[in-house]
This record gives sequence, structure tokens and C-alpha cells, in this order.
Amino acid sequence: MLVFIDESGDPGLKLNAGSSDYFIVTLVAFEDNEEALAADQRIEALKGELGLPPEFEFKFNKLKGDNREAFLSAVAGHGWFYFSIVINKRKLTGPGFRFKESFYKYTCGLVFENAKPHLDQATVVIDGSGSREFRRQLGSYLRKRVNEPSGSRFIRKVKVQDSRKNNLVQLADMVCGAVARSYTRKDDAQRYRRLIAHREIYVQFWPK
Repeated sequence: MLVFIDESGDPGLKLNAGSSDYFIVTLVAFEDNEEALAADQRIEALKGELGLPPEFEFKFNKLKGDNREAFLSAVAGHGWFYFSIVINKRKLTGPGFRFKESFYKYTCGLVFENAKPHLDQATVVIDGSGSREFRRQLGSYLRKRVNEPSGSRFIRKVKVQDSRKNNLVQLADMVCGAVARSYTRKDDAQRYRRLIAHREIYVQFWPK
């Protein structure tokens, strides 16, 4: 099993000074490695279809609407599912949320707890941007939080890879972007999430 995670927004709490209202973490999972490979190849082929160079990186916030739609439509037929958690930062209380790294780890932990019944010996792939030490700590945190002392290993290992070189980390970015857009008042707010609605298991909005 392969799992890819990405985030949208930021974990900062300076809401009146540029921080986003929401912080969103999305988990995209493939139960079958062959399905993951097929999705990877479909994304690679899509670059050529859209006239994009082979090294192009799909990022939701940098794409035009038609290309977002083309990407999500292209991958929608493959065998994957996703969970997201949308943190409503205006409702947060408690000093712990003011530490960005702990807030990020905690949010990742919540989405993995929701997905836990669907995980089995998963290899988790995290985008390699940011501090290497923090990513190492995040991997250790997730294994301790999700795996059980009895020996059940929902997470087998955690890997860090550069999103520019991993189409499926880019898939997680695109799905997370679609979820994030659905919580805005923009004209296309629901346009993208609808395309992948059949891949959605649970999107938690917290706290309400």
C-alpha cells in the first residue's frame, strides 16, 4: 500500500496578518501498487497531451482551471481514495497550536487516525521540501501515533521524496487543492472536488 500526503494553507495563526483561515492535510492512498503505477503513467502522459515539458510539476495553485480539471479527470478513473482534514483555525484554542511544527504533526496525526481502518503496512511518502530533521520527526511521530503496541503496523515506513520528481505526491497536492478550493467563495469552488467525489472517503472539518 502506498500513501502520499500534502497540505494546503499554512499552520500559522496570524489570521489578520496573512495566515490562511484553514489548514488542510490530505492523504491519498493506493491499495494496489499496479494502480499507483498506472496513475503515475497517466499523469506523465497528460503532460504531453497538454503540451507541457516532462519535468513539469502539477501544483493546484499554479494551474489554470482547465488544466486542473484535465488533471483530476485523468486520474479519477484509477484506484485510489483520499481523506482530508480541514482545520478551522479561527476556532482553535490552547497554546500548543501556536507552534507550527507541532500543529502540523498533530494535523497529520488526525488525518491518519481517520484513515487508520483503511491502512495496512503502508509506505507513506512525504514531500521533501522543508527541514529534513522535521520530516524525520514527522515520520517517527506518525509511526508512534498510528501503529499499535500489539504489533499492528498500519504504517510500515515513511519516505521523503521531492514532489518535482514524484507524480503521485503531485496528485496529493492537486486533491488537497481541490478540497481547499471547495471551502472558498470563488465561482469554481465546487468544480474540482466534484470530479473526484467518488474517491473521497471522509473530509473532516474541525473544530466546527
